[in-house]
Amino acid sequence: MTPVISPGLSRRIGDARAIVAFTGAGVSAESGVPTFRGTDGIWSKLKPEELASMNAFLKNPAMIWEWYAHRKKIMGGIAPNPGHYALVRMEGLAPSFAVITQNIDNLHRRAGSRTVYELHGNIERNYCMKCGTAYGDDFVVAASGVPLCPACGGLVRPDVVWFGEMLPEDEWEASVRAAEGADLFMSIGTSAVVYPAASLPLIAKRSGAYLLEINPEPTPLTAQADEFLQGASGVLLPLLAEVMEGTHRSHG
Repeated sequence: MTPVISPGLSRRIGDARAIVAFTGAGVSAESGVPTFRGTDGIWSKLKPEELASMNAFLKNPAMIWEWYAHRKKIMGGIAPNPGHYALVRMEGLAPSFAVITQNIDNLHRRAGSRTVYELHGNIERNYCMKCGTAYGDDFVVAASGVPLCPACGGLVRPDVVWFGEMLPEDEWEASVRAAEGADLFMSIGTSAVVYPAASLPLIAKRSGAYLLEINPEPTPLTAQADEFLQGASGVLLPLLAEVMEGTHRSHG
């Protein structure tokens, strides 16, 4: 049965001038990206905190890089899903549109989204811990063992936020500004429990945005949302994109 978008929500989408899409692991899971704690094989015996932390990296960089090589290979073979592409369609119609994501898989950019704030980094990027030089995955793949910076000899690490690390300040501040300026804020496929990211929907609502939640199951945010659409983002987002396109055709 096809979900129905209410007339009220259709009007909100059609009238929205500044839209923010806040995405979490559920959006990537629909592409087949394994959840952090769902990795198979030897990694399932280790806690994420034992792998994704600075202490773990400094203690055994070879093991951490082996794990990230495994994750990079998996994510490199995964494609964006209809939900990612629907957000690109919506971005092409809205005067202001931003994606704020907690995902590190780069699928939003690969789908074609232009304004993307990555709160937890991007697994396709890497950088030297000593001098800050940025490196792509080609450099990492070509390195035998632990990649070292040719410029200064420092350790190269994945450009992702590890446990115990702060979110990148510029991405966070841009995300807060986008949330404050939104008139439609969509929280999509996120459990809404990991702070400070989980505060963004509430910042948007306090600033006057209409808060729409899209998720297969209710979350702690659901009671705060103006509207809750229960289901898969890969099904619901294309419907919302169609509503936007219909509105623009009728106005055009």
